[in-house]
Amino acid sequence: MAAEAPAKKAKKPTPKPTHPKYSIMIAAALNSLKERNGSSRQAILKYILANYKVGETTTGVRLKLALRKGVAEGSLKQIKGTGAAGSFKLAKAEPAAATGAPKKRGRPAGSKKAATAKKPGRPAGKKPAAKKPSGKKPGRPAGKKNAKKPGRPAKK
Repeated sequence: MAAEAPAKKAKKPTPKPTHPKYSIMIAAALNSLKERNGSSRQAILKYILANYKVGETTTGVRLKLALRKGVAEGSLKQIKGTGAAGSFKLAKAEPAAATGAPKKRGRPAGSKKAATAKKPGRPAGKKPAAKKPSGKKPGRPAGKKNAKKPGRPAKK
């Protein structure tokens, strides 16, 4: 009498979500909130719950993971905080990559001699001598001494 293995149940295919990817929802939230110092995770979560059909129980965890992944990839910029806490902004795309090679700035190739020319009047290795402090106290004009004011008797 051999025991028969129970028949395996066929898994139901999981239905496709009715909302876009979290990265797209986060970008939409950041664009619509338009906060100067970035938007917090709580504000982004509130926006997503209000505008998309998502499950409220798992949205917080998935949002946190999506924020961390976005910062690691470079699509999001974290203004304050660490991990998934703090404020977030969309990272600006680099327009120079689309236009081609970046332009070089600076002097033309033939002007090296003009850049290394010495200033006239001072030898190359010497610095000017530092001024020596005079023995006078600051704040008193030269030539005046403590003169007694007229009209007062001298102290004894």
